[in-house]
Amino acid sequence: MNVNVIKNYSKLKLCLFFLPIFLLVAIILFLHNKDSLHTDKYVQIQKDNFFFINYNLGQFPDVIYNITQLGDASIMLSVLSIFILYAPKIWESLISASLASLIFSAGLKSIFRVPRPAVVFDNNCFVLIGKKAVGHASLPSGHSITVFTTFTVLLFAFMPEKLTYKILWVLFTIITGLVISFTRVGVGAHYPLDVIIGSIIGYISGLAGIFISRRYKIWAWVNNKKYYPVFILLILACCVSLICQIIDKNLVIFYLVLIGLIVPFYKIVYAFIKQ
Repeated sequence: MNVNVIKNYSKLKLCLFFLPIFLLVAIILFLHNKDSLHTDKYVQIQKDNFFFINYNLGQFPDVIYNITQLGDASIMLSVLSIFILYAPKIWESLISASLASLIFSAGLKSIFRVPRPAVVFDNNCFVLIGKKAVGHASLPSGHSITVFTTFTVLLFAFMPEKLTYKILWVLFTIITGLVISFTRVGVGAHYPLDVIIGSIIGYISGLAGIFISRRYKIWAWVNNKKYYPVFILLILACCVSLICQIIDKNLVIFYLVLIGLIVPFYKIVYAFIKQ
């Protein structure tokens, strides 16, 4: 599996950055045309779409609240822990991509300082699910960045050869990523453009992680079994975090991820002992 991932990554070209950059420029031009590059107008131009999406997704609160947890980096990376053994190149890319996404997310949130929906709108006028997100860190959506950073790394890692399968794989990945990302609107934490912009930035971060790991061998130690205790400790930390989340929120998704960590934890410990 790791050989195929490396092969797929080696085929990627820098021109893949053109589309997301074009989309970001198009969004900026659209906002400029609508005189919505400042905070108040940015929020108001999305008001109707926000209420529409929030209301419709909010009809399924339990489903939406469970799905939106997948945008949490600790949950997403826990789900992918099995690839430490079978496709460490994915994890090399994920580490670089995650660092890039963290820089983008923290940097842009501090620059734009867009108030959350719960700060702007009457909380009785829309659906709020889970803990109310407040403050001025709405743009971009961090969960959306995390989802598309991870999905982009996986998208190109497992890209099929046949054109038909390739199209289906790309569509499946993008649609699944958008479904997860738009739950952030459903729970009342973000505006639609926060999610769209976050998704594009996540795609850029994922690509950046792949190219960085391909060019530099910073994280090559991931494939070295003597460093497996690092991942064993991280998995244990994730388990503790999941247990705390279960106590706090008691969501099905946390139980599923916790159970899913048993297999990679056992296999990594076994591989380390056996070396």
